[in-house]
Amino acid sequence: MKYKYFIVGFLVLLAALVLAACGTAGPTAEATPCPVPEPCPECPQVSCPDCPECPEPVVAVVPFEQEWANSPHNAADAEAFRHWDEDDPAQIPESCAKCHSTPGHLDFLGEDGSEAGVVDAPAPIGTTIECVACHNDTNLVKDSVVFPSGVELTDLGDQARCMECHQGRSSKFTVDEAIAEAVGENLDMVSEDLGFINIHYYAAAATRYGTEVMGGYEYDGLAYDPRFDHVEGYQSCINCHDMHTLELKVEECGGCHAGVSTLEDVEQIRFAGSLNDYDGDGDVEEPIKDELTGLQELLYLNMQAYASEVAGSSLVYDAASYPYFFDEAGERYAAWTGRLVKAAYNYQVSLKDPGAFAHGGKYIIQLLYDSIADLNGQVGTPVDMSILHREDPGHFAAAGEPWRHWDEDDPKEVPASCSKCHSAEGLPTFITTGGDTYPQPVASGLNCATCHDDLSTFTRYVSEEVTFPSGATVSFENVDANLCINCHQGRESKVSVDAAIASAGVEDDEVSEGLSFRNPHYFAAGATLWGTEVQGAYEYDGQTYNGRFMHVPGFQACIDCHDTHQLRPKVKQCATCHGIASEEELRDIRMTDIDFDGDGNTSTGMAVEVMNVNDALYTAIQTYATEVAGTAIAFDAASYPYWFIDANGNGEVDPDEAVRENAFASWTPRLLRAAYNYTWALKDPGSFAHNGQYMLQVLYDSLQDVGGDVTGLIRPEVTQ
Repeated sequence: MKYKYFIVGFLVLLAALVLAACGTAGPTAEATPCPVPEPCPECPQVSCPDCPECPEPVVAVVPFEQEWANSPHNAADAEAFRHWDEDDPAQIPESCAKCHSTPGHLDFLGEDGSEAGVVDAPAPIGTTIECVACHNDTNLVKDSVVFPSGVELTDLGDQARCMECHQGRSSKFTVDEAIAEAVGENLDMVSEDLGFINIHYYAAAATRYGTEVMGGYEYDGLAYDPRFDHVEGYQSCINCHDMHTLELKVEECGGCHAGVSTLEDVEQIRFAGSLNDYDGDGDVEEPIKDELTGLQELLYLNMQAYASEVAGSSLVYDAASYPYFFDEAGERYAAWTGRLVKAAYNYQVSLKDPGAFAHGGKYIIQLLYDSIADLNGQVGTPVDMSILHREDPGHFAAAGEPWRHWDEDDPKEVPASCSKCHSAEGLPTFITTGGDTYPQPVASGLNCATCHDDLSTFTRYVSEEVTFPSGATVSFENVDANLCINCHQGRESKVSVDAAIASAGVEDDEVSEGLSFRNPHYFAAGATLWGTEVQGAYEYDGQTYNGRFMHVPGFQACIDCHDTHQLRPKVKQCATCHGIASEEELRDIRMTDIDFDGDGNTSTGMAVEVMNVNDALYTAIQTYATEVAGTAIAFDAASYPYWFIDANGNGEVDPDEAVRENAFASWTPRLLRAAYNYTWALKDPGSFAHNGQYMLQVLYDSLQDVGGDVTGLIRPEVTQ
């Protein structure tokens, strides 16, 4: 197959060379006609040693010639190829030639015999991006690209040819270096040594690969989306664009995106996981393209306010006129500060890739949002950030820790023990193999194919029953909801905690090096909901507990109460019975007048009851750790492994204490059980709704077992 490809490429290369020699003038937008070969001369009958041999024809027809000829790559009169016509000398400089001429590109590849990876000399004007620019020996094997940030992407395949030019010319590092050299850390000081930094045009690859190549200006301390993970078969430039016409394969978009048949229709697409109002205009159904426009407008207004109030000079942008930013007199803008350079760079990044909404819309949203927020602190009338959104719901929050945790690992992959729930392909693999897990590629969140086994009909994978960490097997009546609890079940149980304690072989109040904290993991809502039927929380021997929380008919499973994509509770449906109007008011719901937490207040919601008992448990845990285990303890939900030695005894985890080397290690069985349940209640923030009385039962028993005061508290009766 490679040999065949080489022959085809060689023929196309020869054909391109013929094409390049056809005309005496510079190329035009019209396809250049292939020369007609002269008839083979006839030799006289007598001996003729000088009679020429008839040459073999190169190719009869150049494949895709007409498609290429009418494409932007052959738009010979366009600014991209005519910009240097009036220069003296009229030539394309080394810094531009790689992407604005065929000779320059061949120079960069080393196809002209020069050093590869650099352009050694100016290129002549008068060429476009011709066949030979892409079809040559070097590009036959090229599959990596180095971006302006210095990051090299590998294993790209044929799309590497596209990405070599469609990557921009600047990066976060370009901006940081310019600012550091001009103003250091004084980001609001105007400096004549600062100027606008332009990413350049059509940097689609930088948009698509996001934080992996850092083409946008990424603010320190914040996380950003990596490569936009589309569906299988549409993951590269040439999957979605015709490689000769460059046009989008719109007819193929309609397979998943109903009603899409034109380019204009593509611009109306809004991904199912994009359910936040990013630009704060109240419209969560407008296309992502419009969300970007809304944020661009807000950023531009903030930039103008900052320029006038801080930099002391009004600022105006003109996308059609270099250098784009001007003062009120129409002159090149000169009052740049470091903060304004960052924002202007991101503003330009968002505009110069007109397909950004499709290539990596979420990455651009983050850049715009952060630029607005950074300017906000310096202007008199800041943008109301409370109505804007930077991130997606958890399943699609690609910049979040659940998806980025393995970025720095070597190899960079999600291990088998985590892949079922932390990769795009893990859950369908688990279901279709009958329970097997394998290492998976690091993901940008879940995608459509994670839950849907057919992207034309959007049917879902079938999980007839679900096995929990305790070994218990359950199933919802609506098996679609089983997809949710395959992951939202936690990773530990009463069974695993008991096994760890038995393995240590110590008494309840005996410290053991063989014990360590057992982390129930995050959002184990399914285990809370099913209660004692799956024993996710630690249930004390001799006690009985509620089973599955059975709400009213029609609201018995995950997808009855939560939007399947947005994940948020269906508040409007709750209002019918509970009279609420917002998610916050869910915490006020109380279906009993029993004072479980003993505070004398039966008007607060179940969420407060659970929180108060859990707070009491935390106090008891700290007292027990000091008095029985002999070491002060404190909890930090944001720092693994969560429980730390409270070295100064202030009851909190200080920054210098929140390190793994300071992890609490003086565990006794009694302390481990209580800490496990305390953590469970925190890691399922909706436990009050999922099965509030079950949660109160395990917390009450934990508090009592660890020696806490349960006077005035009421343990819920077992009703399910």
